[in-house]
Amino acid sequence: MPSWQTDKKCAPYGTWESPITAELIAGSVTSVSETIVDPTTSIVYHIEGRPSEQGRSVLVESQAARDVVGPGWNVRTGVYDYGGAPATVYAGLAYFSNFTDNRVYVVDAQQSGSTPEPVTPATCTRICFDKKENTAHRFAQIRVHPEQNNILVALFEDHTVDTPSSVVNTLCLINTVTKNVTNLVSGSDFYAFPLFSPKGDQLVWQQWSNPHMPWESSQILIADVTLTGSDPALELSNITTIAGGDGNSNISVGWMSWASNETLLFLSDESGFINPWKYDVSSKQSSAIFPEPVEQDFASVMWYLSMFPYAVVDPQYGIFSAWKDGRSILYLVNLENGTSVELENPYVNVDSMRTVSLEKNQVVFVGGKVNDFSGVIQCTVTLGDSPQVNFEILDPPEKVPFPQDLVSIPKGMTLEVPPNGDPLYVVFYAPFSLEYEGPPGEKPPCVLNVHGGPTGMAYQNLQSIVQYYTSRGWVWLDVNYSGSFGYGRAYRDKLNGKWGPLDSEDCITAAGILASAQYNYIDPDRTVIRGSSSGGLTVLTSVSLSSNLNAFAAATSLYGVADLVSLMKETHKFEAHYMLPPGTPEEQQKILYERSPINYANRIKKPVLFLQGDIDDVVPKEQALSMYNSIIKAGGKAELKLYAGEGHGFVRKDTQEDALKRELDFYERYLKLKE
Repeated sequence: MPSWQTDKKCAPYGTWESPITAELIAGSVTSVSETIVDPTTSIVYHIEGRPSEQGRSVLVESQAARDVVGPGWNVRTGVYDYGGAPATVYAGLAYFSNFTDNRVYVVDAQQSGSTPEPVTPATCTRICFDKKENTAHRFAQIRVHPEQNNILVALFEDHTVDTPSSVVNTLCLINTVTKNVTNLVSGSDFYAFPLFSPKGDQLVWQQWSNPHMPWESSQILIADVTLTGSDPALELSNITTIAGGDGNSNISVGWMSWASNETLLFLSDESGFINPWKYDVSSKQSSAIFPEPVEQDFASVMWYLSMFPYAVVDPQYGIFSAWKDGRSILYLVNLENGTSVELENPYVNVDSMRTVSLEKNQVVFVGGKVNDFSGVIQCTVTLGDSPQVNFEILDPPEKVPFPQDLVSIPKGMTLEVPPNGDPLYVVFYAPFSLEYEGPPGEKPPCVLNVHGGPTGMAYQNLQSIVQYYTSRGWVWLDVNYSGSFGYGRAYRDKLNGKWGPLDSEDCITAAGILASAQYNYIDPDRTVIRGSSSGGLTVLTSVSLSSNLNAFAAATSLYGVADLVSLMKETHKFEAHYMLPPGTPEEQQKILYERSPINYANRIKKPVLFLQGDIDDVVPKEQALSMYNSIIKAGGKAELKLYAGEGHGFVRKDTQEDALKRELDFYERYLKLKE
C-alpha cells in the first residue's frame, strides 16, 4: 500500500469524511457518448447525455457548445436496446432519431432555434385507441447518399410484434422528400455500419445472425449502387461478401471506413486479435494491413452502435486506437505498408473516433483521463519521419466537482492464478484522502466491482463513484475477469459455456490474491462485491453457487441477472442467444437452471441489496423481484429499491443520488463501519 503523509488525521479505513458527496456527483456529469462530423463542413458535433434533464440526450455543436435541438427532443435510439448512433450531420442538416416517438427528423444544424421536421411516417401499427404515433419502428446509423442527399440508408428495427423472436432488423431506405421507408437489405438477424463509398456508387455493411454476437462471427458485404427515377430511388446489385466468418467459423469483422473510393478499411480478429485490414475494390481482395499480426485488440466489442476506434487522417495514414494493459494507446499506421508509430496519448480511454480533415490531418474522438472526465478531443498529426501530435479540447469535459488532487489513480495489474500462473487482469484503486490516513497495520475494506457484458471491460478513465469510495478509505477493485475484451480472443472466449461459474471464481480469486500476504492490500473480512447487468449474475453466483459463499461480506446487484432460464425467454433479441451453454436445447435448459442463483437463494449467507429500474427491457424487473422474495422467504437478508421510469442503467439525477447513498449505507451498516 502507498505510504500516507504523517500530518493527516488517523481514522479507521471506511470511516473518513469526504467532500465527494452523493448530492455533489449524482447528475453532475453530462456524458459525452459519441462524436459526429459533417464531412462537407468539417464541423464537429457530439451526443451529450444529461441526467439533470431526466436523462435526455442532446445533439451539440462541440466547439460552439450550442444545442442543435431544444428541450423537447431526445436524440437517442433504442435499436438493439443499447442504442448508439442516433444522428448524423451532412451538408448542414442533422438527421436524428427522437427517442420519444422513434421517428427520424431533420433540422438545420447550423441555425439555432430551427424546428425539426419528420422524415419518416407516423403510422400506427399496434393498438391505437389513443392514436399514439408509431413507436414500434426504430432507426439508427443513418447515412446520407453523397450525390442524392434526400436518400438515406439506416438500420431499421421493427417491434410491431414485440417479442424477441418476432422483432425484425433490416437495412432500409428513407426518402426525405416522399417520407417513405422501404426495405433495402434483409435476411440476416442483425445489421450495422451501412456506409456509402465517397462517390456513392457502392454500399458496404456488416451483418450477423443468431446465435452469434457481432464479435463472435460476422460478415462484411459490398454492393454496387444504382440511382433510379422511382421510389425506392436506389437499387443494389452484385452483392458480395468480402470478409468474415460464414456463421460456422469464428471470425468477426466490422468497423468499416473508406480511405478512398478504391480502398475500404475494416477490422478483423482472424489472427486472434482485432487488427486493421483493407479491401481493394479493383482486385476484390482483402488483406491484413500489418505484415504480421499485432497481439493487441484495436477495438472494443460492439455493445453500442456509436463505438468506433480509428479514423483516416491522410489517404495513406490512419490513427488507430488499441488496448494495452487496459488503457487506450494510439498508433499512426501507414495504410500501404503497415508500418506504425505509437503516438503520445494522455487519454486512457479513446472512443468514437472520426475524420475531421484530410487536408489538416485531423481526427476527433471522445477521450477520458484518469483524473478528468471525458470530453471531445481534436487530434492533429504532423506527418513525417518523426510524427508529432497535438490535442485540442473542442468541448471541455464537465468540471470535476471535487479536488483533482484527491483522485485515486488507477493501477492496472496482472495477477497470476495458481496453479499454472494464468493471467487475471484487475484495476486497483487505493484509498486516498487529503485529510485522513488509516491506522498502521489495518487493511482497508474493499469494493470489488464486476463490469457488465459479460464481454465488457473496466475502463480506467475518471469515474466519480470510484472516488466516492476511495476518498472514504475504501479500496476499489475492478476485475477484468475471463471473458473481458481487450486481451485477445482466447481470453475473451474462456467464458464461453462457463458464464456464471468462471467469472465469479475469478472475482473470488482476485480478492483472495490481493488479501494474501503477497500483497496485503485489502481486508478479506470487509470485502463486498457489486455488479451491474451480467455483473449482477456474477455477484449473485458468488454468494449462492461459488466455491466460497463467505468470500464477500455483502453484495449489491444493480439490474442484475438472477434467473437464466427466464432471461433467455424475456430479454431482447440482441442477446436472446448470448452466452448460451453448448448442447441440445434440453441440455441447455438444464445447465441454465443449475446456474441460476434464483434456485439457490436458501444458500445465501450474506446480505444482498437489489437496485433495479422498473422499465428495464434487457434484464426485466422480475429478475430482481423474484430473487429478493426468494431470499426473504428463505430467511436471508435482502433489500430492494425499484426506480420508476428507469431502464437498463440509471440516467436520472435523483435515481443516481439515491442509489449512491443507499448502497454506501448498506455496506456501512452490515460491516459496522459507523455507529
